[in-house]
Amino acid sequence: MRLRHLIALSLKQITRHRVRSALTIVGVAAGMFLYTAVQSMQSSLKAVTESGANESNLVVYRENRFCPMTSRLPEHYLSEIERIDGVQEAIPIQITVNNCGASLDVITFRGVPPETLASYNPDLEIVKGSYEAWKSRSDAALVGEHFARRRGLSPGDTFEAVGVRVYVAGIAKSPLAQDNNVAYVHLPFLQQSSNVGLGTVTQFNVRVSGPDQLEPVATAIDKIFASDQAPTTTRPEQAFFAQTAKDMIEMISFTRWIGLGAVIAVLGLVANALLLAARGRIKESAILQTVGFQRSSVGLIMVGEGALLGLAGGLVGSLGASLFFYLKSYTVGNEGLTLALSSSWSVTLSGLFIACLLGLVASIFPAFLAASRPLVSSLR
Repeated sequence: MRLRHLIALSLKQITRHRVRSALTIVGVAAGMFLYTAVQSMQSSLKAVTESGANESNLVVYRENRFCPMTSRLPEHYLSEIERIDGVQEAIPIQITVNNCGASLDVITFRGVPPETLASYNPDLEIVKGSYEAWKSRSDAALVGEHFARRRGLSPGDTFEAVGVRVYVAGIAKSPLAQDNNVAYVHLPFLQQSSNVGLGTVTQFNVRVSGPDQLEPVATAIDKIFASDQAPTTTRPEQAFFAQTAKDMIEMISFTRWIGLGAVIAVLGLVANALLLAARGRIKESAILQTVGFQRSSVGLIMVGEGALLGLAGGLVGSLGASLFFYLKSYTVGNEGLTLALSSSWSVTLSGLFIACLLGLVASIFPAFLAASRPLVSSLR
């Protein structure tokens, strides 16, 4: 039997039993929606903790502090950090968030020196508005594209959060996941607006001359300020992200069991629907064999039906989950680290592949039953 004939006959069986097929597709779509949502959370977390960090960057934080609200370092530390051998560039950053704990819809402001941002973060691309407009106003903000989409912001708008009111001068896009979920503002403005006072920052981001300089420079920084008024803890940026995201990692790791449950549910749903179909088509299978169809062809028709049901449900569920995350733009944050829940084409395509594969696997046993029934018994 040719493939096109197999697909046509399988599709015919699906359309002949519209209610049963529709209910099966809806059930598969619900399971694949859940699976794609879980995979999107996993991939988003990986993007933040791995690709969001630079291998040559260090983060200088207040010792024994975790929340940005409690980490306060004197800004004059900058000059001493820049004098250390191996330091290529350093930038002071003031971070203000609306919630330090793990929560949804986290709003994060990053205060940076306006004259330093472009050189320190050259990958930051202004897609709307302009960098000059941001530099010209002390209350201006460069808003990440994910942040802007979630809040419905455009250049020229104003918004207020965490007691800070800013003017949107531009929408920024960056390959670093964190840059797309924050608002960059002028450092002096944020220091005054958040009541921490001029001369105080949350952290220093330090770029070293090479990955081999990470440990020596980190040790040197902590040694200099060990007996100062604000001792520091310096770690590579990737290790800092991993430590900050530990609560989110534990929470999202649990969702793997939910994804596994969704896969098992889809497998059982398709298998049950095809078993019912196999028992209801005894006469049809006998007639097909009588007119010349081989037993293997009868089984393959059912296998094709399972694959099409899985593919249809996967299309609805996977694409629906991707569209849902795109429209809602949900975020999860913890200790100033923001995780944007967004899907990708790789996650969507993997959902389609899994759905089609589950349909094929679920149809094997029903197809075997349909193909192994003796012709004489079926005719009776």
